[in-house]
Amino acid sequence: MKLAGLKSIENAHEDSVWAATWVPATEDRPSLLLTGSLDETVKLWRADELDLVRTNTGHSLGVAAVAAHPSGIIAASSSLDSFVRVFDVDTNATIAVLEAPPSEVWGMQFEPMGTILAVAGGSSASVKLWDTASWRILSTLSIPRPEAPKPSDKTSSKKFVLSVAWSPNGKRLACGSMDGTICVFDVERSKLLHQLEGHNMPVRSLVFSPVDPRVLFSGSDDGHVNMHDAEGKTLVGSMSGHTSWVLSVDASPDGGAIATGSSDRTVRLWDLKMRAAIQTMSNHNDQVWSVAFRPPGGTGVRAGRLASVSDDKSVSLYDYS
Repeated sequence: MKLAGLKSIENAHEDSVWAATWVPATEDRPSLLLTGSLDETVKLWRADELDLVRTNTGHSLGVAAVAAHPSGIIAASSSLDSFVRVFDVDTNATIAVLEAPPSEVWGMQFEPMGTILAVAGGSSASVKLWDTASWRILSTLSIPRPEAPKPSDKTSSKKFVLSVAWSPNGKRLACGSMDGTICVFDVERSKLLHQLEGHNMPVRSLVFSPVDPRVLFSGSDDGHVNMHDAEGKTLVGSMSGHTSWVLSVDASPDGGAIATGSSDRTVRLWDLKMRAAIQTMSNHNDQVWSVAFRPPGGTGVRAGRLASVSDDKSVSLYDYS
């Protein structure tokens, strides 16, 4: 398995690019890359040429996260203006605007069947689950705060929720916090199952293995990528190689590799059998906020693709084979 650089767009946005995801292919069009930036815009790009399809405006502050519905028809962008905008991918028509208090919208992800949008609630120490049919809140999953903090313990309020990830079957939701803990919920029962330990700094990114719903990967400011058994509560392994914060982690569709983006300005590819980084890409000259593998599917799509976005305002595309 390896990455090969295909194309980079310098100044893809007018400011730092913090978010990227792929919009799945529909019957009428191939998959598109969706990027969100501090320049307050969301952009859609064609998968192989990185040709700009459309620029979406509608936020009054920078875009912190983007998410695509599994149908490929709708997507969502969250902003520091404390709104989540849900829009039609092909027309940019606004479908819903979800309001959240300031600093309470960070990571978000649609459930694999598309019925729920999970939004990591930042300082609210919770995750809100929105019904994608009515756009009403179905439930709020609260992250427990540390028990009996010492008066001198400044970290006791650090249950700031940064990241969310759905298991492939939609039964589990994992949430990463500023204090390094990861909570795993049984979504149907809105019940906290357990907390996963192993990081001691913010967990900014989480992804479940697409081939094994028990396996959860986490990227943290401690520079490590951890592999957890999310059902058995155990740390399966810890991989290191980045020289600074790990800001993003994504799993390849075949389940054989993960990619990470870091504030050390690199993108790394990790072989999960070897549990080691096998390749380092240095396309960016500032921190890499997001990496995303293109999902399988779409007419005539055989090649694997990975995208990365950075504070340097650029978007890079790689072949994954």
